[in-house]
Amino acid sequence: MTTVHRLTEYAPDVLSGVQIGQAPYITFTKGSVDGLLACVSHIWVAGRSEPLDAKWRKRIQKANDGLASKGMRVLGGAFRLLDHEPAEADLSLESGLTFVGLFGLIDPPRTEVREAVATCRRAGIRPVMITGDHPLTALEIARQLGIISAQAVVQKGKSRRASTKDKVKGKTVLTGAELDQLSFDELKSLVDQISVYARVSPEQKLKIVQALQARGQIVSMTGDGVNDAPALRQADIGVAMGLSGTDVSKEASDLVLLDDNFATIVAAVGEGRTIYDNIRKFVRFSVAGNLGKVLVMLLAPFLGKPIPLEPLQLLWLNLLTDGLLGLGMGVEGPERDTLQRPPNAPDEGVFARSAWLQVAWVGALIGGLALALGAYYFFSGRAEWQTMVFTFLAFAQVFQALGSRSSKDSLFKLGLLSNPMLAAIAALVIGLQLAVLYIPFLRGFFNVLPLNACDLSIAVGAGVLVLGVLEIEKLFHK
Repeated sequence: MTTVHRLTEYAPDVLSGVQIGQAPYITFTKGSVDGLLACVSHIWVAGRSEPLDAKWRKRIQKANDGLASKGMRVLGGAFRLLDHEPAEADLSLESGLTFVGLFGLIDPPRTEVREAVATCRRAGIRPVMITGDHPLTALEIARQLGIISAQAVVQKGKSRRASTKDKVKGKTVLTGAELDQLSFDELKSLVDQISVYARVSPEQKLKIVQALQARGQIVSMTGDGVNDAPALRQADIGVAMGLSGTDVSKEASDLVLLDDNFATIVAAVGEGRTIYDNIRKFVRFSVAGNLGKVLVMLLAPFLGKPIPLEPLQLLWLNLLTDGLLGLGMGVEGPERDTLQRPPNAPDEGVFARSAWLQVAWVGALIGGLALALGAYYFFSGRAEWQTMVFTFLAFAQVFQALGSRSSKDSLFKLGLLSNPMLAAIAALVIGLQLAVLYIPFLRGFFNVLPLNACDLSIAVGAGVLVLGVLEIEKLFHK
């Protein structure tokens, strides 16, 4: 960046030792030290301008690397005297400059970001830094955040006779200049190893995202500038900054962070996994319960019994279980390993990882217990045999819902009230079922008989048995 000023605006001693003469204008230029040195011919030393030789270039580069290695963003400053007012957008102004000095700016990472990066790693997510900063600056910040190990170093270049791929192989930081020398296939073979990219241009960000996707990775990209828009659009999940982001970057992204905090992304990942887990739990719970009801309706006639449930009773059970209990299961909190396991594959179904097997045996257990209870009461000549099947299925699914809250942790470890909504809904379902049994109007509407204390205890006990089997099954998932 270059600005032009009238020299008379400054005190006479600002440029003491300079023969101003017919030079009423001065330009000030700032930029990356590497880029600025290409435009510089002199250096300001002890109040006067001297030619910039190799010794001074080496000293400046050493100072630049020293500041960058401390995690600072380094800028250089230079000036040039002009004997006339320049035209606008005169590119020749950024040549023949006199180098003044350099300064470092530090923007320390937020304290919560390091823990968020560690959480990402535990969750099977690999954080990658892509920046326009100096490689040493990027390396130090990446070390502070835990993106790379503390022992990582910037490796020296290899022999000129080595291929471009061999030159960058094993490097910790890959620069934009090195990226330009790589073909897409070469980059694709390296992206799984490189976690830090420095001095990267917008089109190179897009190339990195495409290479990661070509390796089968699901890529989330963050950005805030107009030039980030192509990479944000290309990424599977583009995330724009809500506070510092441009309108273009927000339009190109899928999500907008309202607080510009990386830790919020990690929290969103945990929330997303929890929602997905709850959907899977509810679907498995619902399918297993309905499978049990289907088995009851299909197999009862083969056992010499009439149809055990009337249509209105089936509708009532579905309202209680799939409706009310499903609402409570939908707000279940995250499991203890939610952010300590790899992400699910995008094409993974709800019944993946042997979930269908659990659905089958839980459905068979509920159906088998219902058939056994119904058969015992029917062949004993008890008129309330149908009511026993009806009541057992209601209680069985209440306890099934409680036991399905976690695939690993026991209900007794979680605590009954750790999901207060499900606990309240379970109590409501039990109350509604008892109302159907013991309120005359409802009893006649659903065509059921009141159960005595012993029969009710048997129906509840059989439901508790379903919970017990589910708890025992969790022991094998530790």
